[in-house]
Amino acid sequence: MAEPTYLYPAGLNLRGRRVVVVGGGRVAQRRVPHLLAAGARVEVVAPDSTPAVEGLASTGDLVWHRRRYRTGDLAGAWYVVVATGDRRVNEGVSAEAEAERIFCVRSDDGEAATAWTPAVGRHGPLTVAVLGNRDPARSVAVRDEIVTRLRSGEIAAPKDRHRRPGVVLVGGGPGDPDLVTVAGRRALQEADVVVADRLAPRELLAELGPDVELVDAAKLPGGRAATQESLNAVMVERARAGRSVARLKGGDAFVFGRGFEEAIACADAGVPFRVIPGVSSAFSVPALGGIPLTHRGVAHEFTVVSGHVPPGHPDSLVDWEALARMGGTLVLLMAVHNLGAISSALVTSGKSAGTAAAVVQDGSLASQRIVFTTLGEAAAAIAAEGLRPPAVVVVGEVVRMAREVAAGRGAALSAS
Repeated sequence: MAEPTYLYPAGLNLRGRRVVVVGGGRVAQRRVPHLLAAGARVEVVAPDSTPAVEGLASTGDLVWHRRRYRTGDLAGAWYVVVATGDRRVNEGVSAEAEAERIFCVRSDDGEAATAWTPAVGRHGPLTVAVLGNRDPARSVAVRDEIVTRLRSGEIAAPKDRHRRPGVVLVGGGPGDPDLVTVAGRRALQEADVVVADRLAPRELLAELGPDVELVDAAKLPGGRAATQESLNAVMVERARAGRSVARLKGGDAFVFGRGFEEAIACADAGVPFRVIPGVSSAFSVPALGGIPLTHRGVAHEFTVVSGHVPPGHPDSLVDWEALARMGGTLVLLMAVHNLGAISSALVTSGKSAGTAAAVVQDGSLASQRIVFTTLGEAAAAIAAEGLRPPAVVVVGEVVRMAREVAAGRGAALSAS
């Protein structure tokens, strides 16, 4: 067995530098996106290419020379990837690269190359690169293990020393911690202070380091308005003290989450902030209950409405009469307590009381429940089944279809 080749690892800064990829097949298709992400000026030399490479050329992300390789194509290049199926061409490119002192990756012969491509993964500012001595499957497996543990917090990476103090508004998703985005989980790991809502995924808080200050929004004094003011004050105060603050909210911070109020508070105080979108319960919870919001030939639009105030209330901004005339799907958030009044307003305005409806409680959690009903009977069904917030109500023909599929008649629906 040959002795493993010892490689000197180094990170290449290719931003703005010319990189030549010879060959337009699957290997090029895998390599090019990483090179573009690194900011390289990529030029592909190949008579043919995959649709993906051709698409990148058509959008101007790279330059495609639609021809065979010629001597001199590497002039001015910093790095070259050789990825053709013709060994003679590969050897010619490799020889020119050696003469020009350009590091060269060979997809067909690692021993003849002067550089190897590692299996690369990223976690925030960290880049994980694994070289497995020409064993790509092993390299990928090790990379995935490391990145997965970094993202879950099993591998404790010290906080980024270059991060700026400020506030990050993090959408935590519908409740299942696996549905928070990678960027959201990373923001929590980087935070000095985490301010959490009661609907935020609580399991994520168990992953916080012992040095992280946790502020539970539910325990702040005062009513709802006073609590919001207290939250704003906590975020601003901690950020001004030079700390990184993650504001963890359920769903998406900018969908019925008062996130923009918090953004305004930060802006008014001169505190830098950024937003990490979350998976909104408006579409994720129906999906987890097996309910599509749109379906070809059935519903071409859906409307998301807050039901926290009933129809006719002075604070209501919803045109319930207009909603009753729409034929698409209606999604009601925070509507459990006012569903009777909402159903009555919609039916009075022309919506059929027999319109299919569903209520999904605790979407994405182990306690998730779904009740199929109709618009006219929805409020009574909630009372009879003992459903409680948080729950999402879906009204429309798509619910009837979902109920058919749940009953085992999906094949008949597809054929109809």
